[in-house]
Amino acid sequence: MKLPEEGMLLRILIGESDKHNGKPLYEQIVLEARKLGLAGATVLRGIMGYGADSRMHAAKVLRLSEDLPIIIEIVDTEENLNKIIPFLDETVTEGLITMEKVKVIKYRHA
Repeated sequence: MKLPEEGMLLRILIGESDKHNGKPLYEQIVLEARKLGLAGATVLRGIMGYGADSRMHAAKVLRLSEDLPIIIEIVDTEENLNKIIPFLDETVTEGLITMEKVKVIKYRHA
């Protein structure tokens, strides 16, 4: 797959404890992206953050939070990213979803 130089970045911010059908929501989003043939997805686990409810989520030395911030990033064309939006509308009940233009420098595999 070749990506055009002008791509789009879809960023989904949710909580680590968010579920869909009893499974981690971040996992379900990545599986859906793969099923739809999107270029790729990466899940990042944050060490601290808060959302619309202003509740702090943080990893502390003495205790490990089980609801840390999760960021899923997917880069592809806007047309392709729009394919996953209905799934996100259905499954992301709390969180933030953004889309922005990105310049693709290189997208290759061995």
